[in-house]
Amino acid sequence: MRTITEAQPSDLDEIVQLVNTAYRSPEGWTNEAHLIEGQRTSHQDLERELASPEPTLILCLRETERGPIKACVLLRHKSQHLYLGMLSVAPESMNKGLGSQLLEHSEAYARKHSADRIILTVLHPREELIAWYGRQGYRRTGESIPFPYDNKGLGSPHRKDLTFIVLEKLLPAIK
Repeated sequence: MRTITEAQPSDLDEIVQLVNTAYRSPEGWTNEAHLIEGQRTSHQDLERELASPEPTLILCLRETERGPIKACVLLRHKSQHLYLGMLSVAPESMNKGLGSQLLEHSEAYARKHSADRIILTVLHPREELIAWYGRQGYRRTGESIPFPYDNKGLGSPHRKDLTFIVLEKLLPAIK
C-alpha cells in the first residue's frame, strides 16, 4: 500500500539522494543529465526551503509504510497559489503512476488550502516533460524564467540557452 507523508528532518538525506538521482543520473526518462551535470539539490538547500518564510513542505511517497522513499515533491505556498517543484521519482520506480499520484495528492492539498492554481517550472528544452504535465492538465502561461547560470548549486549546464517554462493548472474551488 502506497503511503504519502510529509518529510521529516531525518528524511532529508534520502530525499537529496532521490532528487539528485532522478534529475542527474542518466537513468529514467525525466533526467537532465544531458543538459546539466552535478547535484540538483543538497541537504542545506532543503533545510533552507523548509525554513523559508513561505510555508513549504516536502511530500514523500513510499510503497510501504516504512519502505524507502520512491517519490517526492516540494510544495510552497504563495499568496493564492501553490508552487510545485522538484517532483522526483526513483528511476527504477518510473512508469508505475507514482508521479501522477503525487501530483493528484498535491492538487488535493492545494484545494484544501484554498489555492486557486498550481504553478511549476520545467527546464526548456524538456519538451517530453512539458508534454507529460500537459496531459495532467498543466498549460504554458507564456512566461519563462532565465536559468540562473551563476547558481553553482544547481549544477553545471552544458548549454547556454536554458530557461524555465512556467506552467499552471487552475483549480476549481471545492463546493
